[in-house]
Amino acid sequence: QVQLVESGGGLVQAGGSLRLSCAASGRTFSNYVMGWFRQAPGKEREFVASITRSGDRTYYVDSVKGRFTISRDNAKNTVYLQMNNVKPEDTAVYYCAASGKWYSATYSAGGEYDYWGKGTLVTVSS
Repeated sequence: QVQLVESGGGLVQAGGSLRLSCAASGRTFSNYVMGWFRQAPGKEREFVASITRSGDRTYYVDSVKGRFTISRDNAKNTVYLQMNNVKPEDTAVYYCAASGKWYSATYSAGGEYDYWGKGTLVTVSS
């Protein structure tokens, strides 16, 4: 089992920045690809970003490219999502997730993930 706890959400003005963290415990963190997903009110869950086990590759949904950065610190068992130049449409509950799947092109499908956190709410005001 892997336990994931997100933090860092809150209220931010459009154009501002926020950094989300996800602390993992349980099994060896570096064995898992990590991802961030989000779900806005009334919408389906959406892939945001993923990062490979060593952190050498990252993937993003087009709407956040150039604004969000995913990173990880395997020594601290933590994955981060740096959110810059946020927009009202970024408002959502953000979830981190861990995937033990050996290979995927982008790890962008929710079904590829084995463990999920409970989420942290990000609200962007205009």
